[in-house]
Amino acid sequence: MDRPTDDYGTRPPDPARLDPAVLGALLARHGWRRRGGAAGRYTRWTPPGGAGGPSLLVPHDRRFPDSAELLAEAVAALERSGTPSAREVLVALAVPSDEVRWEREVPEGAPGSARWTAQEQLRGAARALLTAGALGSYARAGYYGARHRRRAEGFLAQVLVGPAPAGRRLAAFVPVPAGRPVVAGLQRALHAARDATDYQRATGGLEAFDAAVALGVCHELAQALIALVRGAEGVRISLAWSPAAGAPPGFAARPEPVAFSPGDLPALQQAAQRYVRAEPSLPVRVTGTVVRLRRERPDGPGVVRLRVLAGADVGQVRIALGAEDYRTAGHAHLAGLPVRISGRLESRGGFRRITGAREVTPVPSDPADRDRLLKALWDGPEDPGDGGFGDGGETGGGVPPDR
Repeated sequence: MDRPTDDYGTRPPDPARLDPAVLGALLARHGWRRRGGAAGRYTRWTPPGGAGGPSLLVPHDRRFPDSAELLAEAVAALERSGTPSAREVLVALAVPSDEVRWEREVPEGAPGSARWTAQEQLRGAARALLTAGALGSYARAGYYGARHRRRAEGFLAQVLVGPAPAGRRLAAFVPVPAGRPVVAGLQRALHAARDATDYQRATGGLEAFDAAVALGVCHELAQALIALVRGAEGVRISLAWSPAAGAPPGFAARPEPVAFSPGDLPALQQAAQRYVRAEPSLPVRVTGTVVRLRRERPDGPGVVRLRVLAGADVGQVRIALGAEDYRTAGHAHLAGLPVRISGRLESRGGFRRITGAREVTPVPSDPADRDRLLKALWDGPEDPGDGGFGDGGETGGGVPPDR
């Protein structure tokens, strides 16, 4: 999702496995024009917008002897073409994908540095919007904070994204079937957000945003829309289903695009704040490995960071412990054992902190599991910034906890 060039990193599609109907649908979607051909045998397609380049002959189906040859020639011509639409057609052929497109209306004639800033803003906001769609496909909440983030990052790693010329346009290709629930949920959530925004602007009430949580609208989605609209005259988001997979049940074959404008910002900002305030804290009983310990004096209370293994949908949490519980956690850390802790996962701060910790107990494990945990603690990469530390005075790895 973070590639800054127009190289999507995909292999060319295999003409031997290509469906002519899918190729034709993708050419039409990306602006290529149909210019006749032999009826029932093949159609001729020319590049969009009168751009130069060879036309393509696409067979009607694979029944004719020259179908495979025509498809191979069409793929080769697309590979030679320098038009962005040709590259996008090749990506969609190589990796059957649902497409998400963003169009931002930004002022013309901006200097180079401003264009670069606009590109980065569009990429960041698009990533945030896809993250919000992924979060909404895992569970329903008005505010997720750190919850489900690792899973969403795994989803984003599968998404292919193109260039963002001058910060005006961007296309993302979400592979199917793995990404289909995310794109379908995002389509539903965007329309719900649009309806809730219209309601707020007409009545001044935010009740529609409360009801929209059930449709996938959340703080993260509102913040992503704010980032897209800020500094632009408007933004338009459109989705298109993979021709190979077709539309999911209950959705239109050609979904209507959704647009937002600067006039929508006050409603979106109020909704984003409301979602954070309304999201409750959660009682949890988590199991995890201690990866950081800190306290001011050897015999006093302290704070630990736990890498969560079970019991909460977050990567790491910060927990304040009394002296005895801190000592228990420290001994488990040195022995390579997980600990189990009960408390409340606080929504304030993004579900990164457990308060009211109690019942701190080491979790027995067999020698093989203990060795794996010790290796993970010593050698495994940390999740930066996820546990609420960041100042000095931390200890980790093999540093004794009772300092």
